[in-house]
Amino acid sequence: MLTRLEQQRAQAENVSQSEVIKVNDVVNKAPKAKSKNRAANMAALQQLMEAYPKTFDRKNVRPLKIGIQEDLVADEKVAKNKIKRALASYVRSLNYYRSLREGVERIDINGEPAGLVTKEESDHAKDKLKEINKARQEKRKEQEREERLSQKLEMLVSRK
Repeated sequence: MLTRLEQQRAQAENVSQSEVIKVNDVVNKAPKAKSKNRAANMAALQQLMEAYPKTFDRKNVRPLKIGIQEDLVADEKVAKNKIKRALASYVRSLNYYRSLREGVERIDINGEPAGLVTKEESDHAKDKLKEINKARQEKRKEQEREERLSQKLEMLVSRK
């Protein structure tokens, strides 16, 4: 069943309802899978934060030792698949990228110093932050454009 707005869009675009339903089915599946993965990632990260509070802290994000995944697996406090999922989520966060400044100490599973962030690593993190911010801006602009189109369509339909 189509919502009123979807029916209006279909009429305005001269598209059949079955075509709109097909498109909606494809479009609406992605967010559910993404949110399910995000929830699993956050649960795995929570396990790491509980097992290694000196290393994983959302309020004090610090660069991790190169090769920390092997140390975590060898320690066997958390399942390997959970470690991989949690680390992927953790090291792709904005706060983690911000923590990667040249010369800052990396930490091991005990929160102890384990090397320094290099200039190349710092530069890479800065580039990733720029990419993420650019993608967010583009997404925001696209959402605003879609909202404006929806409002215009609503106004056109309400005139009838």
